[in-house]
Amino acid sequence: MKYKKLIFQERNGIAKITLNRPKEFNALDAEGVNELMKVIDHCRVDGDIRVVIITGEGRAFCAGGDIGFFKKFLESNPSEPFRDLLKILNALIISLRRMPKPVIASINGAIGGGGMAIASACDIRICASSAKFKTGYTTVGLVGDGGWTLTVPMLIGLGRAIELMLLDSVFDAKQALDWGLVNFVVEDSKLDRFTNDIASRLARGPTKAFAIAKENINQAVLGQLEHQLELEGIGMVNASGTHDYIEGVKAFLEKREPLFKGY
Repeated sequence: MKYKKLIFQERNGIAKITLNRPKEFNALDAEGVNELMKVIDHCRVDGDIRVVIITGEGRAFCAGGDIGFFKKFLESNPSEPFRDLLKILNALIISLRRMPKPVIASINGAIGGGGMAIASACDIRICASSAKFKTGYTTVGLVGDGGWTLTVPMLIGLGRAIELMLLDSVFDAKQALDWGLVNFVVEDSKLDRFTNDIASRLARGPTKAFAIAKENINQAVLGQLEHQLELEGIGMVNASGTHDYIEGVKAFLEKREPLFKGY
């Protein structure tokens, strides 16, 4: 299969999905999320695939939403791009959780916003030691999406998640490991091999038992996740209709501090 914004490879029962917009730090737009959704659906139904890896090309795993894409709508209808994008993103997050096969996020570089949401929806997160994390939402006047407001607090705790959302500080791979946001941190040069070793181990495992175990765990959280995705969508549309969002995007693109006014 051919894709514009990702690379798909499959070998020995392991599917590897590489987000392929390195110049944009693999940021998400509607077309890219659509492609990711299609390939995840393919991995779910292909009986030869036993494990799925998601990673990024270049210096980033995924920086989150594509600010350049959102910029096009600032002067007309700032909320417009979020309505369709969030529908696809929310469906993608649910598909990742319902995937009956193990899904590994191989975090090769910078990660933020929706990228953190995607990684947090995976089963195992393996991180390069040089990777940097930044939530990214409130800096541009937005709020969490893609299940971030449920999955991240479940991984690192409510207090820490609120800290990340409000202060939006940059933190490194070691901190992510200490907080429980990722499972493993390895040297950059060893990331691919370590990820493949874990994937190969899972591919040799009892995949039917894995599927049942995942489904049992999902039963405890999927209802909450679906409800939270709906709330996030409402919140994102409301936030994207504010003056502060427009100011945040302009400040980001102009590389200056935003002047938020609280409306």
